[in-house]
Amino acid sequence: MIRVLVADDHAAIRAGLVLILTRADGIEVVGEAGDGAAAVRMARALRPDVVLMDIRMPGVDGIEATEQLVRDGVCDVLVLTTFDLDEYVHGALRAGAAGFLLKSVEAPRLVEAIKLVAEGDGVLEPKVTRRLISAFAANAPKPPRTPPGLDQLTEREREVLICLAEGLSN
Repeated sequence: MIRVLVADDHAAIRAGLVLILTRADGIEVVGEAGDGAAAVRMARALRPDVVLMDIRMPGVDGIEATEQLVRDGVCDVLVLTTFDLDEYVHGALRAGAAGFLLKSVEAPRLVEAIKLVAEGDGVLEPKVTRRLISAFAANAPKPPRTPPGLDQLTEREREVLICLAEGLSN
């Protein structure tokens, strides 16, 4: 049984999420929180497997709450938000969230995502995946075309290096 804590500042959304999750096989909702501080307190007390975390909440927001929970090894966090903003995606992932979904997700996909996160996998909203890949590629250092210092070797030293790379001995 996967133990889930639902954190969202809108009571109606929390109620809907709880309804969806309590009907799903293998999931037990162990608590509900209306803000990030309450989510952190409750997660520390209840030790859920996954916290389903909104981002925009009063007081302690979902990113800060995620960072606290992940840093302290309390549980995994799956962010569920209305806002498809890169700053939220990047912030949630930097904070250690195991997944990021939009609230437009269909119920079966949400249940599947919770199960995947509980199993140790990560989940990303398809709408943000391409942008995230592009941002990563733009910031990733480019590997050198030739190893540093190779141009300083003599022709004979290069021959010996090639032989070593092929597994030959002296």
